[in-house]
Amino acid sequence: MEGFCIQNSVLLSFLLVLHLLLISNCFASSQNRDVDERVLIRVRVGLILDLGSVEGKIVRSSVSMALSDFYVINSHYKTRVSFSVKNSHGEPLLALGSAIDLLQTEGVEAIIGGNSLLETKLLAELGEKARVPVISLNSPISCSLSRYSHLIQATHDSASEAKGITALINGFDWNSVALVYEDHDDWRETMYFMVEHLHENNVRVQSKIGFTVSSSEDFVTDRLQKLKELGTTVFVVHLSEVIATHLFPCAEKLGLMGEGFAWILTAKSMGTFHESIDDFAKEAMEGVVGFKSYVTMSKELQNFTLRWRRSLPVEETEITRLSISGVWAHDIAWGLARAAEVIRMPNVSSNFLEAITESRFKGLSGDFQLHDKKLLSNKFEIVNMIGSGERRVGFWNSNGSFSNRRQLSSTHDKLETIIWPGGSAKSPKGSSLRESGRQKLRVLVTSSNRFPRLMKVETDSVTNDITNVEGFCIEVFQASIAPFNYEVEYIRWRNGSNYDNLAYALHSQKDKYDVAVGDITITSNRSTYVDFTLPFTEMGLGIVAATERSMWVFFQPLTPDLWLTSAAFFVLTGIIVWLIERHENTEFQGSWSQQIGVVLWFGFSTLVYAHRERLKHNLSRFVVTVWVFAVLILVTSYTATLTSMMTVQQIRFNTNEDYVGYLSGSLITNTALTNSSLRAMRLLGLNTSEDYAQALLNKSVSYIVSELPYLKVLLGEYPSHFLMVKTQSTTNGFGFMFQKGSELVPNVSREIAKLRTSERLSEMERRWFDKQLPYTTDDTSNPITLYRFRGLFMITGVSFAFALAVLLILWLRERWKILVNSVNIYLSQRLRHFMILFARTIHPIPLDNPIGQNVVQMAHRNRR
Repeated sequence: MEGFCIQNSVLLSFLLVLHLLLISNCFASSQNRDVDERVLIRVRVGLILDLGSVEGKIVRSSVSMALSDFYVINSHYKTRVSFSVKNSHGEPLLALGSAIDLLQTEGVEAIIGGNSLLETKLLAELGEKARVPVISLNSPISCSLSRYSHLIQATHDSASEAKGITALINGFDWNSVALVYEDHDDWRETMYFMVEHLHENNVRVQSKIGFTVSSSEDFVTDRLQKLKELGTTVFVVHLSEVIATHLFPCAEKLGLMGEGFAWILTAKSMGTFHESIDDFAKEAMEGVVGFKSYVTMSKELQNFTLRWRRSLPVEETEITRLSISGVWAHDIAWGLARAAEVIRMPNVSSNFLEAITESRFKGLSGDFQLHDKKLLSNKFEIVNMIGSGERRVGFWNSNGSFSNRRQLSSTHDKLETIIWPGGSAKSPKGSSLRESGRQKLRVLVTSSNRFPRLMKVETDSVTNDITNVEGFCIEVFQASIAPFNYEVEYIRWRNGSNYDNLAYALHSQKDKYDVAVGDITITSNRSTYVDFTLPFTEMGLGIVAATERSMWVFFQPLTPDLWLTSAAFFVLTGIIVWLIERHENTEFQGSWSQQIGVVLWFGFSTLVYAHRERLKHNLSRFVVTVWVFAVLILVTSYTATLTSMMTVQQIRFNTNEDYVGYLSGSLITNTALTNSSLRAMRLLGLNTSEDYAQALLNKSVSYIVSELPYLKVLLGEYPSHFLMVKTQSTTNGFGFMFQKGSELVPNVSREIAKLRTSERLSEMERRWFDKQLPYTTDDTSNPITLYRFRGLFMITGVSFAFALAVLLILWLRERWKILVNSVNIYLSQRLRHFMILFARTIHPIPLDNPIGQNVVQMAHRNRR
């Protein structure tokens, strides 16, 4: 018992010592941590997510765990990256506001966010201004983002995926597909690569149908029904889970999920699907093939995924698997932590963005290395949706081959057996052009026949069927579709010349028409209903008028007031020179008739610089020099204006009563006229080129304003009567209208471009328009007015006044003494006479004095 007590006391002493040691160690370590905390450099990074979404929750938890793991491994780092989280609620403007707040209040050095294209653009714009790196997760690759130098993207490689889907389609010998996509910027941008690769590999996109989140079930059913009527059997689906869960049940009701049909889902679509999708939608998707971004399962990824699942809170039970965005977020967090440490090292001059882009390490997604500021996932897993789960059937390798093994080797292996819709392992036949022969193209043609050289439709008088279609427009169309081996059925448009209605008819009656051909102008409002090809005519409006045939055209370059003013100055010049020269120059002397003739001759001879009189006075030479300069300007301007008027018809609008001709019913021309400076004129609608010609020749209209193709027809038919005096690029030319999303639009546009570069289009124009290139000018030549030359006449008038003043001074100087003497004599005589009158007034002479009476009588006589 005593031994036990001794042993017990020893044990208690040992435990007491151990406890003291632990306390001292904890105290020391806490002191060390306090010291470490004071020397650590904090690097703030903004994390902007939609925390109400599954993806937002996955990314947040993945980033948090990634930083925790990184600093456990790299505890010696002097920097610590910490995230400031903001909830965007899926709203791009809220995300932008959160980013501004993070920059201003917390001074973050980088921002992670931008799950959508619009949000990415806003954050990238802010990043450019603040010179802060912005890292976007899962936003689409877009050309509009390429201008942002501070943007980093982690996303799918859309080009590699498009190659894989195209290779899958070609592998089953399918030659036409329908694209079903979400009508939103994020989804439309990534469709570009898909459409391009399908076209390059001769896969016809039979139709493109866009849906939105708000699309009703009836609308989805209606659009799918039209695809079914077209005979579509292969569908490529590129839309989110919200729409897909409505799409596939509707397709199943229409029988499109049975045997003989194939449905392919893109990686972006598969990335939005989560375990929360309802069983009814899963059942409807049986047999669908999907592409998923693939990350090789490593021990690190497996370990991280297990720990990540255990770390999720209880309320987030709907999250069952780590998404590709979570893997990217982990690697991005590690890249930021490494970069933050690098830029704080001594003798390192790179900034945060450069350090991130230069980071190299082994991440969960593989080798972390940014190419052109992008972390792209270019390996894809191909899955077959069976029951409530997925079955892997193969892989799409980044080197352009399929494999049915985990190791993505370069060998081209076949995929495992796919169970298609309807439970059949036999691949659908699809709609192959090689089997069905030539496709029929239903062409709606304009049939007004107002300009037959552009478009002429002949019909049978009994059956009213089209017997012949010809014209420039139809020849260009036939040349453009010739390489595609289509059978063409022409259908007449009978509802007038309002082509807005034509565009709407093509849009609303897809089961009747495929394309519309004719003199159809490309406009923005029509483009909302249809897709236009490149224009095959010149763009813009022109003005045509009758050529000038007046015998008095040489008077028109100058206005009447300018003619009169010029003539007055010619005469004034002769008079001034005559006044200066006549006393010393014998050529300006003689009889009055001779002197008047010399004055007129000399003045007008300066017009052609042909005056022969020799000037002796410098003052007269000065006058002539100034006037010759003025005459030179007048003659040059007159010659230029007369030349223009003799070459191009002069259009003058003297009153608002002038009529302007235009094509009746042409909304384009009417709008251009009413919105321009010509809106004060009165408009006269005309219907044919003959109406144009007749109205111009009988002066019913002053000129014609119309689109260039119509005016080319007029000029080709009447080359010697009319000229085009003005053009203006205010319209987009003629184009062919196709159904929205038609794959023929880029193909036909490419053929039109080839026709233009090979000059075949010019040959067609010459053949149909008898094209004779008229002289054209950007503006009409207006008569020269006196107001425009007022400065010239002001200078000349001042010079003439100066010469007259100098002449008067010289004349006064020569005759000064004579003038003074004459004035003195005159003044003395007037003074003497005044004195006599004054004296007689004061001392009158008596009247009885005979002498005085005589004097008075003489004075009275003198007064009379």
